[in-house]
Amino acid sequence: MFDLTRYVLKRALALIPILLVVSAAVFFLIRLTPSDPIAALTSGRRISDDTRAALIAQYHLDKPLPQQYLLWLGGLFQGSLGDSIRHRQPVASLLAARLPTTVQLVVMSAVFAILLAIPIGIISAVWKNSWLDRALSGFMVLCVSSPVFLNAIVLILIFALQLHWFPSFGAGHNVVENLYYLALPAFALSLNMVALIGRITRTRMISELSSGYSLALVAKGTPFTRIVVAHCLKNTLVPVITVAGIQIGTMVVGAVLVENVFALGGIGALLIEAIKASDYPLVQSIMLLLVALFLALNLFVDVVYALVDPRIRASIGGKLV
Repeated sequence: MFDLTRYVLKRALALIPILLVVSAAVFFLIRLTPSDPIAALTSGRRISDDTRAALIAQYHLDKPLPQQYLLWLGGLFQGSLGDSIRHRQPVASLLAARLPTTVQLVVMSAVFAILLAIPIGIISAVWKNSWLDRALSGFMVLCVSSPVFLNAIVLILIFALQLHWFPSFGAGHNVVENLYYLALPAFALSLNMVALIGRITRTRMISELSSGYSLALVAKGTPFTRIVVAHCLKNTLVPVITVAGIQIGTMVVGAVLVENVFALGGIGALLIEAIKASDYPLVQSIMLLLVALFLALNLFVDVVYALVDPRIRASIGGKLV
């Protein structure tokens, strides 16, 4: 029998070594950059040697790198991400203030992409080789070949500066207001995902429509809409879920660019600020958070996989209990 709780726990425990390796890689790679966080903190102003020594000791910069890493790792296990050098605030509070905007942006982008890509893929497959299929295929090629920051700039020029339908920058003051402010950024972020999911949906749907069971259903007089929605689409969802999970994880990284173009003030903008200021604790915490979100999304996709496809459940433990 397939024990969902045991399966999720097993997969989650397997992520711990990956996060440890990533945390070490991020920590030591940041230290390779030729930067001085104390100089960034003081904006280049001249300070006394005693003040500089006190700041270096406050952030443990006077200790060997392995000891600095162990101190930071120990703080992680205690639920502390340390204090930001630039902002003089706990890193956790900075992330808590910025994270909702980024999460809402990524969720809206994923919803836009799925709602657009699956119908586009189905329509292209049903009307294969028609002018409509060629037009939609051209649109998907354009979307997948265009970088996300270019999508953002073009959408701002058209829908914000020319048509004045959406604001060109900034976020709302609450979740509901954000739906309007984040609509354009979310659409810009979703276009690459629309192309990939749309193409995969089209390819798989064409294969399913030409399969033996589909032809048998047509011969039996089953309505074509029911064949497409109830049978072919269901079998198409497994590869779509895989690509969607990977792309949503990629969106978390792409959100860094979109947030800076639209001046949204989310995690992406905070990361750029931290890199410029050589804010080690903030940079390494944000990078670790992004990796953790990506791994969590992959875990979620694996669980959905097991729930959707009986063959996967059978290979790892049988029926769902």
